[in-house]
Amino acid sequence: MKLPWRIILLWTLPALVIGFFLWQGTFSPASGEMGGNAASTRMSYGRFLEYLDTGKVSSVDLYDNGQTAIVEAADPQLDGRMQKLRVELPDRSPELISKLREADVSFDAHPSGDDGAIWGLLGNLIFPILLIAGLFFLFRRSSGNSGGGGGPGQAMNFGKSKARFQMEAKTGVVFDDVAGIEEAKQDLQEVVTFLKQPERFTAVGARIPKGALLVGPPGTGKTLLAKAIAGEAGVPFFSISGSEFVEMFVGVGASRVRDLFKKAKENAPCLIFIDELDAVGRQRGAGIGGGNDEREQTLNQLLTEMDGFEGNTGIIIIAATNRPDVLDQALLRPGRFDRQIMVDSPDLKGRTSILNVHARNKKLAPEVSIEKIARRTPGFTGADLANLLNEAAILTARRRKDAISMPEINDAVDRVIAGMEGTPLVDSKSKRLIAYHEVGHAMIGTLLKDHDPVQKVTLIPRGQAQGLTWFTPGEEQSLVSRSQLKARITGALGGRAAEEEVFGDAEVTSGAGGDLQQLTAMARQMVTRFGMSDLGPMSLEEQGGGEVFLGGGLTRSEYSEEISSRIDSQVREIVEQCHDNARQIIRDHRAAVDRLVDLLIEKETIEGEEFRQIIAEYTDVPEKEQYVPQFS
Repeated sequence: MKLPWRIILLWTLPALVIGFFLWQGTFSPASGEMGGNAASTRMSYGRFLEYLDTGKVSSVDLYDNGQTAIVEAADPQLDGRMQKLRVELPDRSPELISKLREADVSFDAHPSGDDGAIWGLLGNLIFPILLIAGLFFLFRRSSGNSGGGGGPGQAMNFGKSKARFQMEAKTGVVFDDVAGIEEAKQDLQEVVTFLKQPERFTAVGARIPKGALLVGPPGTGKTLLAKAIAGEAGVPFFSISGSEFVEMFVGVGASRVRDLFKKAKENAPCLIFIDELDAVGRQRGAGIGGGNDEREQTLNQLLTEMDGFEGNTGIIIIAATNRPDVLDQALLRPGRFDRQIMVDSPDLKGRTSILNVHARNKKLAPEVSIEKIARRTPGFTGADLANLLNEAAILTARRRKDAISMPEINDAVDRVIAGMEGTPLVDSKSKRLIAYHEVGHAMIGTLLKDHDPVQKVTLIPRGQAQGLTWFTPGEEQSLVSRSQLKARITGALGGRAAEEEVFGDAEVTSGAGGDLQQLTAMARQMVTRFGMSDLGPMSLEEQGGGEVFLGGGLTRSEYSEEISSRIDSQVREIVEQCHDNARQIIRDHRAAVDRLVDLLIEKETIEGEEFRQIIAEYTDVPEKEQYVPQFS
């Protein structure tokens, strides 16, 4: 039990004071032995000899080996009444006994007891003992506050593994609770089956992989899969983060790896889960991370333990990372991490399955369609979808409703994507300009066949945006055509085109800044990566390191200045064509634009179906392909 510092001080300070006085000998042993005979009046040794010579002393008691005497004598100042006086005797006074005998005075010597020696010893030892006790409490406090993090209290346990161990992990998660990543589940189910029924594999000479590496962007369910494996396997389970191996002292991480695998071998067959493997598994000698010798020694020990001279039969390692591009190649070879399982963002079917899992403990209204929610959330990960339903439940409770309905779902989607809802703008020129900008986006998106259909247009601010136009993808798109890219660029230019056509070039605002960045990037990719320009089918720029979540984002280019000039020319040509097309559409449908702007200012939000009905009164709205998912 840890004692508060105030209690320790209340105990320690009085003890220190008592020990100090005992050490100085303030509590004389003689005083305890004299008991009631202790005299309050002192007498000098010379006066004592005078009293002895004149016959005024009747008795003498000697204490402290003859160093102190209690004298009973007649005091002339008190009319000869007897009084007990205390006399400090010299160290050597052998003639005193003779004088007492000559004067016929009764005397007695009281030997000192053993308690005096004990008190003297305690007086000398109590201060060091209290000092050691204080250091002990300080050590325990440091140990308790370190939380297993290698603080001062953990000085003797630096080399011990910090992995959490469970004989049978009760995570509360099984494979039925994991949805949307069926391929990854199938690979990992083989691991669980091998642990439960190894004879099915060994009978045909199969060998279970020693390690499985879960790769994917954040929030896709890598750690959730590890929890499901632990919950399903029913074998000893060790879990640790990669950062817990590395300390500031060289060799500590390697010692922790050895200790972890030593414990795992004692409990084999078992599972080890290492989260955020890139914290310890970065490529050696690449200068990444400052060339940390401690981290490299830890990685070397991990490589040896996974597949070295001795091997680790019966130990299966599951690791997770979203940075496989920085991992050392020795980690990824067969025999160590034999399988790399991609855990990517779910498709429409996967999102529907994930929403069904997270909706189990939610009270949904009958009109809520899980499929509609899934179609409106392309690119959402499992964590995003769980957060979405949680936000919808919070809104439902705040609005004092009994069940989650579609308005709460839609508001939650808007909140997750764009941020908190702000205060609506008051009627002003700025509000009308924003309305024309958003209606311009929605008009282009509705009239272009290859553009995603409009879901709603709103003037309610969210996050940094003063107004928003939402589009719902018509299908689950893994491939994008040239016409679709041009339609998206044209739609992004719809807001600027509406400002130019209605208010003139002098009144153009900075509201299209984000749109221009997006469309410029799309146009450049069409030219340099997708071969969709007059330069021909050539890839002139490569994405450095793959996807952004894999550490990419930088581009590498290898072409001449002439090609660079032609790329700029092609990008400008694509953007100008789409810009002219957007202005033409706004110009041709100005009456519909004006009516929609007035309605938007009045209602502040127009749903996509109502928007299309109004446009249909002025022109034909093209039919767009609707994606109907096939569920098996």
